[in-house]
Amino acid sequence: MTSAHPWPTTIAEAEAVQERLRPLVDLADPGPERVEFVAGLDVGYAAHGDEVTGAVVVLEADTLRVVDSAVVRRRASFPYVPGLFAFRELPPLLAALEELAVPPDLLVCDGYGLAHPRRFGLACHLGVLTGLPVIGVAKTAFVGTHDEPAAERGSWSPILLAGEVVGRALRTRDGVKPVYVSQGHRVGLDNACAHVLRMTPAYRLPEPIRAADRLSRG
Repeated sequence: MTSAHPWPTTIAEAEAVQERLRPLVDLADPGPERVEFVAGLDVGYAAHGDEVTGAVVVLEADTLRVVDSAVVRRRASFPYVPGLFAFRELPPLLAALEELAVPPDLLVCDGYGLAHPRRFGLACHLGVLTGLPVIGVAKTAFVGTHDEPAAERGSWSPILLAGEVVGRALRTRDGVKPVYVSQGHRVGLDNACAHVLRMTPAYRLPEPIRAADRLSRG
């Protein structure tokens, strides 16, 4: 795992880090079509105070059975700024990844990758720092525009930002609101969506993210 960069303390410093690391993101690698272990990552915030909880849950990709997990709580070291959430959330997530006994082959995080104002969301940042394939799956749209995908599971429409495709609105359940999938690192968009569909057998969100969400709240 790559050592983290010096941690910024101002918005300008954080944006400069994103601009500096963005060229390191690998969007050309199609990524693994099949993996053995996949990890879901999510962050919880305390109702009071400034504590951030990073949760990572590792599942068998074929069975979606939980095989490992880790949770780390830290005081947030960066303010709450849209587009810069990674600087609040990465420290506990990276620490939790270090505690795993079962190393994942693929990370799926609750957040954005390329679908970001500077094309460098949490999923991209995680990928550059860990070297692992990463997919961003968000509950709500953040940037760009997209048409409503057809109602059937597996339908999708591109998310466009300044004329560039930065992700997909993907329907994971018939007639249910789509999720927003974007590349993080070392995974092509087609492959990312295929993984997300395999990980959503019963609910809207991928099982690894659902498991990490429960752990972060606990």
